[in-house]
Parts: sequence; C-alpha cells; structure tokens
Amino acid sequence: QVQLAETGGGLVQAGGSLRLSCAASGSIFNINTMGWYRQAAGKQRELVATITSGGRTNYADSVKGRFTISKDNAKNTVYLQMNSLKPEDTAVYYCNAPIFGYPYWGQGTQVTVSS
Repeated sequence: QVQLAETGGGLVQAGGSLRLSCAASGSIFNINTMGWYRQAAGKQRELVATITSGGRTNYADSVKGRFTISKDNAKNTVYLQMNSLKPEDTAVYYCNAPIFGYPYWGQGTQVTVSS
C-alpha cells in the first residue's frame, strides 16, 4: 500500500506561480515513477509530468517550459513548480504512482488560475 498526499493548490492570477507537493508514504520502495495529472471540469484526466527514480522527466506539450517536476528522495516527496500559469491550467491536480501496474492516486488539489 502507498499513500500519496498533495498540498499546495490554490487561487492565483494568470502569470503567477504555484508549487505543488506530493508526499509518499507506505511501501514506497516499490515506486519507480511518479507523476502529476490534472482533470479540468468536464474533461478527462490528462498527464502533466512524470519523473523516474533516476530523475528522467517527461512533460505534456502544454506545460513544457512553464512547469518543472522534481523530487526529494530524502523526503519521499515530488514537486511540481508551475510558472506562467494560464486560465487553462485550472484543474484538480493529482499525484500518481504506478506500482506493478496498479495506479495509486492522491486525493487531488485544486488549482484555479484567474484571468
């Protein structure tokens, strides 16, 4: 079992920044890749960024150059630094960790970007 807890969401004006955190606990030794997904109202959940245990990162085209995913192994925490936020970034952001094919999810944190 793995537990994921996101923090850091909120309301920000367009052009602003936020940093999301995802703290992992439980059987974290089985985690290889962690990621951030988001789901806007009325839309499907979509990949934002992922990071492997080796530090390799992957980003959705819509956030490249604006968002940065990173991790602190000592704290078992993954971060998502979001800069130059746009209204279309408004969504619930979820932390994800697939383990042996099973996707663990956090409870989500709301990010709202006002124009």
